[in-house]
Amino acid sequence: MGNHSDGVQAKSSAVVTSQEESKEKFPDPGLPHHAPRLTDVDAKHAKTAERQVVLLFVISILGALLFWFAYFGIKIGGNYYDVLNPEANNTLRLQNLLMGLGIAFSMFGIGIGIVHWARTLMPDHEMEESRHAISAEADRADAQEIVETILDESGIKRRPLLRNTLIGSVILAPLTFVTLLRDLGPNDPSVLKYTLWDEGVRLVRDPSGTPIKAADVTIGSAYHVLPENLNSLTHENGYIEEKAKAVVLLMRLDPNDLKVSAGRENWNVDGIVAYSKVCTHVGCPIALYEQRTHHLLCPCHQSTFDATDECKVVFGPAGHALPQLPIAVDSEGYLVAQSDFHEPVGPGYWERGKHVEEMKSEA
Repeated sequence: MGNHSDGVQAKSSAVVTSQEESKEKFPDPGLPHHAPRLTDVDAKHAKTAERQVVLLFVISILGALLFWFAYFGIKIGGNYYDVLNPEANNTLRLQNLLMGLGIAFSMFGIGIGIVHWARTLMPDHEMEESRHAISAEADRADAQEIVETILDESGIKRRPLLRNTLIGSVILAPLTFVTLLRDLGPNDPSVLKYTLWDEGVRLVRDPSGTPIKAADVTIGSAYHVLPENLNSLTHENGYIEEKAKAVVLLMRLDPNDLKVSAGRENWNVDGIVAYSKVCTHVGCPIALYEQRTHHLLCPCHQSTFDATDECKVVFGPAGHALPQLPIAVDSEGYLVAQSDFHEPVGPGYWERGKHVEEMKSEA
């Protein structure tokens, strides 16, 4: 007779495994039954929720008004860069604080109000619709029915105060951002053509303002320099703007390593070259100089420029080379500019090509 013990054991093991799996399984509870909210069964609670939503929309409107009061109503007098006279600076801080709070209340009020409206007053039951082929007339009828359902369920028709405050907040809240666009103008791209550099203007160290002698610039060294005439400006008449355009990086390389194109033979002084410090990608300040490779690196997006090859782009998203500042030495041995840049500094813009041609014809 054959031995059936193996088969019996296998069958017994299968039964035990099946029983263990059945113990581990649990029934799918499914979705809970819909329970009405207090606002669904009690008109008093519904009215309270409506008042809360209206209050949030009113807060949104008041936030927009607070922003405009701070923007147009608070006047900043004096020089807010003067650390010895903090009154103007404190006024500027107060204006920024109120503008920020105004935008915050305006946006959060309308956002929280809509969420609270949906959670307390709008119907929360699930709906389903069968999908089938329909005609154009049926499409229009369904669309009209959907709109009427939305208007009815949202309660806009039954709650005029809620509707009016919603309309007011929806209109006023985005206008706070539109107001800020006022600070972007006027648009005069011609101011990008020129800087403070001019014939005979000395190169001075930033921030000490001391002039630089050519003999003091050694091979491998780099200086952050500004035009000497920058100190004649104040913050009210464009000091910050002119400084941002005129910043220059000064380096000394081996003259044998320089690749000089026609017309630029006298733009350097024994290997001393000066290039705009403003990256031609998005205008970040270039401050990283690699002595071995003679590369200038922008820390923002890693655009890399070759200082030995007229700072042409060798890597990264920058669109064109860094503009070179023609320099010379005056009678006292100090480095001076021969002229302004021969092209606009910084990133490209719509009118840049036209301005480059105009500056070439003026040179």
